[in-house]
Parts: sequence; C-alpha cells; structure tokens
Amino acid sequence: MSSTPSHSYRRTGNILKEILRVVLALFIITAGVLHFVTPAPFVKIVPPQLPYPLELVYISGFFEILGGIGLLIPLVSVAAAWGLIALFIAVFPANINMAVNNIKLEGIPHSPVLYWARLPLQAVLIAWAWWYTRKPRVEE
Repeated sequence: MSSTPSHSYRRTGNILKEILRVVLALFIITAGVLHFVTPAPFVKIVPPQLPYPLELVYISGFFEILGGIGLLIPLVSVAAAWGLIALFIAVFPANINMAVNNIKLEGIPHSPVLYWARLPLQAVLIAWAWWYTRKPRVEE
C-alpha cells in the first residue's frame, strides 16, 4: 500500500516531534546538571522572599534531570512532561526576579533587555513540554 501525502506528513511530523523531544530532554538535563556543578548563579536569582535558596536550586536541578530523563522513557513521558510544565512555572519567579532587579550573572551578557526578553521563553518551554502531554497517534 502506498503512502498518502497526509500519512507521509504525519510520519515526518512524528519524527520531528521525537527529535525535538530529545533536544528538550538534553537541554533540561544539562540545565539540571548545571544547578549542581555551578549553583551560585541560580542561587543569585532566587527571590529573597524564598527560604533556603541553595536547597531550592538543588531541588529544581534534581527535578530538571528527572524530568529530562523521564521525557525519554515512554512509560512515564507524559507524566514527566506535566512535571516539567510545573517546574517551568515554579522557577518563573527567579526569572522575574532577575529581570526586575537587573541581576548580573557571570557568563551571560548583562542586558536588561535580554533579561526581560527571556521571560516569554518560559511560555515557549511550557508549550514545548505540553506537546508531549498527549499520547502520540497510532499510525494507520
């Protein structure tokens, strides 16, 4: 049986979706590892109203690593995607704190415009993770 154009498009879309799953997983795992390797920049942007900033950085790093790995395991990938969405929402106050208080971090260009422009990136990450909350359609 020959492939119809929509069938071929769906297959290409699924391949792209799976490639982007790996990209997101590697990105978030790397970010999580950085929370342990160099926690200071992350601690610096934790809002001062929150207690135990170093511990919060380690906790978020742990869940980033866990979520990234989970995204690659079919049995738990949907739960991991929802977990990443919750995590992206939970760490958003740190991004706001960085922008509002113009917190300079070593290795990142010091630009208030960049700090504010980074905020919508969180919505992109949430949407990206949400893409994986739905079970893939079975090929016909």
